[in-house]
Amino acid sequence: MRILLSNDDGIHAPGLQALFAALQHEGHDLKVIAPDRDRSGVSNSLTLDRPLQAVHLDEQRIAIDGTPTDCVHLGTAGLFMPEPDRVLSGINVGANLGDDVLYSGTVAAAMEGRFLKQVSMAISLVVTEHGLVNVERFATAATITRNLLALLDTVPLPPRTVLNVNIPDLPADQINGVAFTTLGQRLKGENPVSTRNPRGKTLYWIGRAGGPVAREPGSDFLAIEEHYISVTPVHADMSNLEALKLLRDSSLPAMLRDRPESLWQPANMATPQKLEQGL
Repeated sequence: MRILLSNDDGIHAPGLQALFAALQHEGHDLKVIAPDRDRSGVSNSLTLDRPLQAVHLDEQRIAIDGTPTDCVHLGTAGLFMPEPDRVLSGINVGANLGDDVLYSGTVAAAMEGRFLKQVSMAISLVVTEHGLVNVERFATAATITRNLLALLDTVPLPPRTVLNVNIPDLPADQINGVAFTTLGQRLKGENPVSTRNPRGKTLYWIGRAGGPVAREPGSDFLAIEEHYISVTPVHADMSNLEALKLLRDSSLPAMLRDRPESLWQPANMATPQKLEQGL
């Protein structure tokens, strides 16, 4: 299988190296196209204000001075390789649970591969403290990913599905199994922290992410808490179907159909009450 590997921690990150090593033993045709530095938290952003540069580190590794989405966008366009069968993104240093997927460059890289033949996957190692990583756990996570990939390929998932995989930062014999989960929800994150540099300029650090809202049954947060590997199928469709039904079932569609001019009237004239009164 032809696999494009990427991440958001940068092309030299240990998680990416471990994943490459594990898959190489399986005989896959691998190409690594990843950011030249840490680009965590850039979500699905594309670089549009300047051209991108590629540095070919060797025959299988290319570093891009852009985002994870840039990397996969280039990699799937046939510029550096024939079209891959799938994208694997990771192994990320830290969790991508619940609302994290909105910010995650790891998930974004996998999401950019959603048009390919095989389901793409984002893989994260849920370390408790950023930077305090047992490198051996990456090897364990890479082996788990390799074996999990073969099992998941036996299930015909819908097109454009992406699998968000979070692996507990534990020895293999302490992992209880695999749970197929929903995305949980986080509480609001901590406020940004301001500081001053030696020249008196005010700078800001983004605060820590909030904890889980609750111990939701079936959620990715609970799976990790209970020492399970969490596998969450996600897709790019962000439609809120519950809210859509409420809007369609409300009086607004009829009002706006009968009186579309209300949309360009002054705001104080376009209330539902006034529309009902024919004003």
